[in-house]
Amino acid sequence: MATVRTGVRAMGAVLAAVLGASLMGCSSTGGKRAEERAAAAAEGRAAVNTPRWTFAMVTHSGDGDTFWDIVQKGAEQAAVKDNINFLYSHNDEAQQQAQLVQTAIDKKVDGLIVTLAKPDAMKAVVAKAVKAGIPVITVNSGSAESKAFGALTHIGQDESIAGEAVGDELDERGRKKALCILHEQGNVGHEQRCAGARKAFAGTMQNLYVDGTNMPDVQASIEAKLQADKSIDAVVTLGAPFADAAVQAKRTAGSEAEIDTFDLNAKVATGLKEKKLGFAVDQQPYLQGYEAVDLLWLYRYNRNVLGGGLPVLTGPQVITADDADALAEYTKRGTR
Repeated sequence: MATVRTGVRAMGAVLAAVLGASLMGCSSTGGKRAEERAAAAAEGRAAVNTPRWTFAMVTHSGDGDTFWDIVQKGAEQAAVKDNINFLYSHNDEAQQQAQLVQTAIDKKVDGLIVTLAKPDAMKAVVAKAVKAGIPVITVNSGSAESKAFGALTHIGQDESIAGEAVGDELDERGRKKALCILHEQGNVGHEQRCAGARKAFAGTMQNLYVDGTNMPDVQASIEAKLQADKSIDAVVTLGAPFADAAVQAKRTAGSEAEIDTFDLNAKVATGLKEKKLGFAVDQQPYLQGYEAVDLLWLYRYNRNVLGGGLPVLTGPQVITADDADALAEYTKRGTR
């Protein structure tokens, strides 16, 4: 699985090279116009004169999840630039999320962005949106179902590949026995992450299901497992808010296990810098929100579609203490 890790590390270099080449090809006039558009967006003004379409984003986020705050911030920034009236709603209960999508359909929105953490509950309502002529883009979860459900494209990371990157990283760190903490029952993406990590990891990995809506319970469950089995030398959480609970559980259990996590926020960046966390897997949530709105705008304006039937990948990128300082500025402002 070393090739997965190499690809992850190389992703930034490839993107940088492509971007650099495209910028070199711009004329001075094109560069000036790009600067003007960027300045307009930064000032909260639209950078285009297209109609003020309405786009809705409906996610499976629970309350207080910093990851989804970052996704929303990216979407809102793109909406300003693209002269979009942006509507955001969320519910971590699948049936309630589906009802919110139905509400967006009833409002006759011009574009729809949805997550498919629990695809079976979302299939029928997404089909209704497509039948109503509303272009749909899926983000974050549901890459395997996105095309079949009629979405234009999917934006996010391949959860199995992201999991494999974790397994490779654990091997490089010499870990032998790991816990994978699943905080949302029925989330297919979470299952794929742990399965991918287990597949790539040369050691043994066990799933631990916790109630993600009850952080004291999350901490207590991890603590109990670490106390019962001192041979556990790694704990992998599937979301940034749960990494801190795992750090506290490690302390109270007197464990030597390394705490690692999916996703990034200011607290995780600090934890990496202070060596309380070993590594984080970033899927760039700001980019997921921003690109979803931008690609819907491109479709409405010019019938552009990215991906060619495959997901538009925003990760995974393995972040360590060596990267924490460079990202601190962005995590503090809530965009990484």
